[in-house]
Amino acid sequence: MSRVGKSPVEVPSGVDISIVDGILTAKGKLGEEAVTLVDAVDVTVADNQIRVTPKDESKHSRSMWGTTRSLVQNAVSGVSEGFTKRLEIVGVGYRAQMQGKTLNLQLGYSHDIPFPVPEGISIKLEGDRGNVIAITGPNKQQVGQVASVIRGFRKPEPYKGKGLRYSDEYVLRKEGKKK
Repeated sequence: MSRVGKSPVEVPSGVDISIVDGILTAKGKLGEEAVTLVDAVDVTVADNQIRVTPKDESKHSRSMWGTTRSLVQNAVSGVSEGFTKRLEIVGVGYRAQMQGKTLNLQLGYSHDIPFPVPEGISIKLEGDRGNVIAITGPNKQQVGQVASVIRGFRKPEPYKGKGLRYSDEYVLRKEGKKK
């Protein structure tokens, strides 16, 4: 029995849900998201709730039960509230600038790193010195992927802690050389 799949997805006001040909579409103030539904589960919409139930007791349908419910939840909350990931820039001389639709990163290399912002994602610089990159969008997977790609340009190193890190990430520090 799936603990995730048992609970229904609440549909907030301002979000329209439609199911056509095995594709659930959620439309809200932040855009439109679509979830492709598998044949192993049934999805029903009734009085501002979306319920996901397995069609039978096979292993495949039970494993897709909670997965489908999570995907539907992410689509509904994405078009109503959106998702945000924050990256902190730590290091002397490390900085970021927005130049139109391009994020320009200076991360201690001999060159700047231009990162074109994908469609559907917005990037803002926050913090007192602009050292926090806030990545926002309606698609949870895309927001996480963009944050991961940007973090990959200079991962935090364990000796001084310099680099790009998630705002909730803890970097395990190592001790340096001894004399």
